[in-house]
Amino acid sequence: MEHRQIKLYSGNHTVPLKVLPGHFATNHSHVNFYIDITTLKARVSEAEEIARTLAGKYMMNTVVDTIVCLDGTQVIGTLLAQELTRNGLVSMNAHNTIYVITPEMDGNGQLLFRDNLQPMVRGKHVLILMASVTTGITIRKSAECIQYYGGQVAGMCAIFSALTVAEGHEVHAVFHAKDVPEYQSYTPHECPLCKSGIPIEALVNSFGYSKL
Repeated sequence: MEHRQIKLYSGNHTVPLKVLPGHFATNHSHVNFYIDITTLKARVSEAEEIARTLAGKYMMNTVVDTIVCLDGTQVIGTLLAQELTRNGLVSMNAHNTIYVITPEMDGNGQLLFRDNLQPMVRGKHVLILMASVTTGITIRKSAECIQYYGGQVAGMCAIFSALTVAEGHEVHAVFHAKDVPEYQSYTPHECPLCKSGIPIEALVNSFGYSKL
């Protein structure tokens, strides 16, 4: 994997995006690049850079009470909350702080919040944070979940996003599909790589890479 890995940079960002070309299957699609964001989520110095970049998108005009972290982005979510509160972002919370929480996922892939977390969503302005957005299915489920529990989606953001808009909200990301030359995402039954007889190399998601 390492010898094929490519490092890409976006704009003035010093943190590289590591990508691997090939034929990969996600939960909802087939892609021709694996976006490796492992260290961006886990290494504090890189997570801080991601958090600072994303914070700039919401600093001036967005109320954020709660950050809902998906795909293991809790480190970035915590640092993002610190960046937003440090710079005086308005919060409607009585405690004048930002909650950082993660939903559970049941066996059917539905997201849920337990009773003790629901007050951190109900009536709150909620920012959705994901590691990567490809088809938009997960971010749509997240928005529906937040609305079901009485929250208001204040924004959507990710480390990498192939979409610019989802559920009527702009998806702010540090890296976009245009930063990865020739990046493509296909539905499984329309994948040209499959039709060409190219085998799937690995199952991938925001948590990692499982070679077949």
